Amino acid sequence: MKPMRMHHVGIVLPTMEAAHKFLETFGLETDYEGYVEAYKADLIFTKYTENESPIELIIPKDGSVLKDFNKGKGGIAHIAYEVEDIEAVRKDFESKGMKMLEGSAVPGTSDIIVNFLRPKYGQGILVEYVQTVGPIERKIG
Repeated sequence: MKPMRMHHVGIVLPTMEAAHKFLETFGLETDYEGYVEAYKADLIFTKYTENESPIELIIPKDGSVLKDFNKGKGGIAHIAYEVEDIEAVRKDFESKGMKMLEGSAVPGTSDIIVNFLRPKYGQGILVEYVQTVGPIERKIG
């Protein structure tokens, strides 16, 4: 299944303060914030226009598998593509002998479900697949 469009780029930052400093440094504005229980992380998505994709700032909480990402310093974590049917994507990759991180999609923010192709199949790049399943519940600040 071919991706519809790039959905976002995910960047792990060690603290909320670092995330806000990143926004300030690059003149970015918050579109909405969320929390992903499956990965125990706060998220900030940046505002974007029709011709852009947002940046997702990922701030792992204690106990998150992302807490030690890049030795705790953070960095670019993944690129994400939007797809119409995330389970079809998983089945397609599995039919080719490739594995996703999750056995089935997990809830992301309020509007999406997600799954990731293991980096060994993406030339070392973690690629996320995102399916929109509802409206965004906008939480800011």
